[in-house]
Amino acid sequence: MNGDTLYPIGELARRTRLTVKTIRFWSDRGIVTPAGRTGAGYRRYGPEAVARLALVRTLRELGIGLDTIRRVVDRELTLGEVAERHAAALEAQIDVLRLRHALLTTVARRRPTCEEFEEMERVHRLARLSRAERDRLIDDFLDSVFDGLDGLDGLDGGPAHAAARRSLTPQLPDDPTDEQVEAWVELAELSLDPDFRAGLRRGVEDHAAVFSGGAAAPPRPGAVAIVRDRAAAAVRSGIAPGSPEAAPVVAALTAHCARAFGRPDDAELRQWLLRRLSAARDTRRDRYCELLALVNGWPAPESPTPAIDWTVTALRASNSGSRPCAGPVA
Repeated sequence: MNGDTLYPIGELARRTRLTVKTIRFWSDRGIVTPAGRTGAGYRRYGPEAVARLALVRTLRELGIGLDTIRRVVDRELTLGEVAERHAAALEAQIDVLRLRHALLTTVARRRPTCEEFEEMERVHRLARLSRAERDRLIDDFLDSVFDGLDGLDGLDGGPAHAAARRSLTPQLPDDPTDEQVEAWVELAELSLDPDFRAGLRRGVEDHAAVFSGGAAAPPRPGAVAIVRDRAAAAVRSGIAPGSPEAAPVVAALTAHCARAFGRPDDAELRQWLLRRLSAARDTRRDRYCELLALVNGWPAPESPTPAIDWTVTALRASNSGSRPCAGPVA
């Protein structure tokens, strides 16, 4: 084959494995131009058309538009520039597809009925939120939990307030896994639950009330964390909460809380602790923490619920033998 060889469109189609119709269309768009025509007006193409068409076919298979391809083959754009732009566009499409996959997975797991289409539409909207919209949704949720508390130093815009918000803030990564996207959708739904918001708010208010009247800044960890750390060993050891062996554990726990919160180890402290722990026994809170860890790529959290349940039962058992502490939890 020499440089003067010209191919009819049918031969070019055979060599490139493209249809005659496709080559003619691309030729009409100026992407591959004929080197000449026969006396009857039939197109003839030079050898370079084979390589040019191969490049065009590859770029089209990658989803690049014909106008951009024409600029590439005419050297108005470099292939590297086009690849960079297209990679960014594909990344955005992948994000959308991942969100849609998470949506369908969530819907399939729930097996919604015809009457539940409104819920499915809500999940759909959550899955398609932009980063800014996701941030606004979570800010609104955290505002409903923390804002307006005056009795607790640090929980009105100070360092403790910021730390508490951060500890509950999901940050979906730029390249999330399917599981992270699905977790985000479920977490967002949970954050919109008015009852869940109110429960978290009550817990923060209880914590703030302990330090009203000019008390010192709140200790860290809080009551739930103290119970989790102190009672977990008893749970693992199989100590029954109503047994004599539980008494010294409860005594050490309430003494620790008394020191941490700067108040006497008395019936009032135990009643407050019972109320605080009873309010914290919310499986939705555990689920939120699980989802939060998954979205943020944190280690899976250890649920405080077993330690809370043990402590609540142990406190009530000890109260039953001490009249000042007896009575139902408010």
